[in-house]
Amino acid sequence: MSGQTAGLETKETEAGFLVRATGEWTIRHVGDLDEPLRALTPQRSRGRSAVIDLGRVSRLDTAGAWLLHRTHEQLRLLGLQVSYHGETPEIRTLLGVAEAYQFGFDLRLPRQSFFEEQAERVGGYVVAGLEEVRGLVGFFGILLQVLWRTVKSPRRLRLVPLVHHMERAGFDALPIVCLITFLIGAVLAQQGAVQLQRFGAEIFTVNLVAITFLREVGILLTAIIVAGRSGSAFTAEIGSMKMREEVDAMRTLGLDPMDMLVVPRVLALVVMLPLLTFVADMMGLIGGALVVWETQNTSPGVFIVRLSEAANFWTFGVGLLKAPFMALMIGMIGCYSGLKVTGSAESVGQQTTQSVVKSIFMVIILDALFAVFFTAMGI
Repeated sequence: MSGQTAGLETKETEAGFLVRATGEWTIRHVGDLDEPLRALTPQRSRGRSAVIDLGRVSRLDTAGAWLLHRTHEQLRLLGLQVSYHGETPEIRTLLGVAEAYQFGFDLRLPRQSFFEEQAERVGGYVVAGLEEVRGLVGFFGILLQVLWRTVKSPRRLRLVPLVHHMERAGFDALPIVCLITFLIGAVLAQQGAVQLQRFGAEIFTVNLVAITFLREVGILLTAIIVAGRSGSAFTAEIGSMKMREEVDAMRTLGLDPMDMLVVPRVLALVVMLPLLTFVADMMGLIGGALVVWETQNTSPGVFIVRLSEAANFWTFGVGLLKAPFMALMIGMIGCYSGLKVTGSAESVGQQTTQSVVKSIFMVIILDALFAVFFTAMGI
């Protein structure tokens, strides 16, 4: 067969096995030859020769060359000594390309070892973490620029959204903050009294509750509650607006989303988190006082005296000093994650979850850094 189609002839001889290709072996015509070529099984193959005759091939491209090379390798694996016959220099060049690249013989990717897979996974997490840190640092720079612009021109500050978010992030969070810190203060006092009683030092339960709650537990619990409650709300709200293209509409109208959405939320948290921390400290001390009063028959007056001896101004002030920085971090991460939302509801859920995780992680990191700093300063 010749002309516009690709043909294939096979013949068994005493000298060997003959495969004759005819016509145009191009991508348009070789599709029907794939199965017949795969089915080539010479009856007497071992120790014999095979010839692939290309003298009647009128045209050849890389698809045809790949089929011929695959046939060559298939016959060779059957034990035949395979050779080409009648090829032109152009056909020889294309066959060389097919031989060099080994098209299609093993499409399975090499399997990585367990340690290579884990190293690749850890490397991916590290790269993604560094990219996230880079994005947060850039967003922090933009936020500082916008805040400085607001300081120079106070009229840019949106007071109504600011008060609205102060109410939602602050006053609406009071019930849950009071309940949790009251219970944690009571549990801390009860467990501390049990452990100190073994050493006859239960009188120092007040010291334990005061120092632990005022310096660390109060602000840490409050920041985690705010991160899970308000930070996630910021991400979901801004993410929903981003998904509905409301943020793009703001830019079209000449409104800066940083002024409209980010600054009021961040400032609301910076103002309200210290106040929530103060309330949390008081509720934790009240919970501890009730337990001490009940378990040790200590009057409220004695508890207050012991509290004044155990805690000074800095014991109370350390927790409050951490609050604005943690609030800035929570608000920034919540808004940044919201602006990263793409056009799907699934993205809103993913970014909201990541916002809470990142916020809590950064709150703990900041708390550890402040603890080391204040210890080094002797406070």
